[in-house]
Amino acid sequence: MLCKIDKFLNSLYRYSGYVASFFLILILATIVVGIASRIFGFYIRGLTEYSGYSLATASFLALAYTFNENGHIRITLFLEKAKGGLLKFLTIWCLAISTFLSGFLAFYFIKMWVVSIQLGERSQGADEILLWIPQTGVAIGSIIFFVCITHNFLKLFISKPNA
Repeated sequence: MLCKIDKFLNSLYRYSGYVASFFLILILATIVVGIASRIFGFYIRGLTEYSGYSLATASFLALAYTFNENGHIRITLFLEKAKGGLLKFLTIWCLAISTFLSGFLAFYFIKMWVVSIQLGERSQGADEILLWIPQTGVAIGSIIFFVCITHNFLKLFISKPNA
């Protein structure tokens, strides 16, 4: 049962990374269209804003994938010097703090998203898009990141020592 949950969560993180890469390609497309529109003398409203929204969404959707693939900068300077029980304690402590902070972040991103929906907030840009639309990707990415860190934290206690 736990192996199936682990496989499902790892595939969730991988697909989150795929969606993040789509948004990176979307950034490229909006920048190229923006440059081409200036060259050919016409203006498309909101391209800069959409590029920024795509960057925020890509960044937050990529957090879980990158963390799961050990791509984040970690506190290895201290951890590589520690051995045995101290290493286990430091790893548990770091993941416990990270779990709390990522949960805090996810909670307030969800709260911000809900408030934006309730108030009908619009962007200050040329297109005046409803802000909850780009905030959705950020909120989902922060939830997946919280699940990823919690998953890694719990794996410390569930997994076998030799695995």
